[in-house]
Amino acid sequence: MDLLITNATVVNADGVTRAHVGVSEGTVAALYAVTTNALPDARQTIDATGTLLVPGGVDAHCHVEQMTGSYMSLDTYQTATIAALHGGTTTIIDFGIPAHAGESPIEALENKLRLMTGARCDVALHGSVIAWDETVPAQLEQMAARGVRSVKLYTTNRGTTMADEDTILNVMKEMVRLDGLTYIHCEHDAIIVDRTSACAADNHVGIAHLPDTRPAISEDASVREMLAIAEYTGAPVYFVHQTTQAAVDAVEQARARGQVAFSETCPHYLLLDESVYDSAAPEKFACCPPMRPAADVTGLLDHIARGHIDVVASDHSCYDLAQKRECSHDVRRMPHGLPGVETRMPAAYTALVTRRGLSVERFVEVFATAPARINGLPTKGVIDVGFDADLVLFDPRETRTVDGSALHQGSDFSPFDGMTLTGWPSTVVSGGHVVLHDGEFTDPGPVGRFRSRTGFTDRANVKVPDTKAVTVGAYS
Repeated sequence: MDLLITNATVVNADGVTRAHVGVSEGTVAALYAVTTNALPDARQTIDATGTLLVPGGVDAHCHVEQMTGSYMSLDTYQTATIAALHGGTTTIIDFGIPAHAGESPIEALENKLRLMTGARCDVALHGSVIAWDETVPAQLEQMAARGVRSVKLYTTNRGTTMADEDTILNVMKEMVRLDGLTYIHCEHDAIIVDRTSACAADNHVGIAHLPDTRPAISEDASVREMLAIAEYTGAPVYFVHQTTQAAVDAVEQARARGQVAFSETCPHYLLLDESVYDSAAPEKFACCPPMRPAADVTGLLDHIARGHIDVVASDHSCYDLAQKRECSHDVRRMPHGLPGVETRMPAAYTALVTRRGLSVERFVEVFATAPARINGLPTKGVIDVGFDADLVLFDPRETRTVDGSALHQGSDFSPFDGMTLTGWPSTVVSGGHVVLHDGEFTDPGPVGRFRSRTGFTDRANVKVPDTKAVTVGAYS
């Protein structure tokens, strides 16, 4: 074996077992009962006693090296993926979003593929369409052939990334034809434009007024509208960064009617509420949608407990405080988005397990298993023979206080600055490489692979390769 992790408490989404885990050539090659006396030789052995072993995280929503208006995010694929590994995430899914009107969806995607050569962990991609024309179907076919099986659409950001309803309907129809998944950023643009204009008339467009400019009803109304288009077209649809109880309720009601729809939220919506905009540094919380009232935070946690939210993703967007403060007097011009790929694991674990009392298995489901399954990454998100050797050890009793300036995200702050969080990884194995152990990071170099994804309906039929499988005894 290349690596043997002994005495592991292995936590998957469907249960907990005790086992020794053998790794060979980047995959989980064997699971041995803890009663096994004769274990194989290994180049490296790690004793997991006293810790939990979970699958490496799959962050389904990251923005890396992205231009937003006049602002460029500050991390490269190298820094973003190093930060991800420090935070227990071993696969990220980024977006190929056209940066300007002259850039086509396929050009945006190809640009991202060229940039990701510095990645330290595996990377998959979502495409994006802003405007429909006769070339889009062929471009979507090219994306699918490259293994990019999802497309993101924005219902807001007029003049930049927003897609109109005709574009959304046509793209959804094409994604059905191509066996793909439609991602949607839902905020009703007309409501936001009208509300922001009213706030501007009262000189209330500084960052402290962000929730006033993007009210909850704009999200709820847009979710219902997109569900209707998805129902009409028959398209599977995935709603990013949901922040309100009503938005998640709408998705759950659609599922009860037979629609295929998924809800995602983010750690900052589970740990923070809109009172942060009254703080001394409200620019640390400039994101869209904004934080919501405390009742919505509680409601989101309840929805996760009931299984209504499928994925907790970071929505990582890396800007620094100087960029945030340059236009903090006018939310129409400042860059929105928060660094979060490195803190997703401890923030989510703290919100869900430490504070809400959910099981570690439920945490694993939303952190790794569901984002891998939904996004057609069949060898990710599970610790079992034949799956990728993406593994995270952590001590559930260890706490750390967040200092954003000491993280690796390419920013100088975190929305969780000063918060004490539980669930920080102590050992991270990515593709069989031990990249973090006992506080020491070993840079694996640019070994991150672009991961092609299966078709949406194909994902349940893909069999994990197990040609080298060795499973010995019953686990205890």
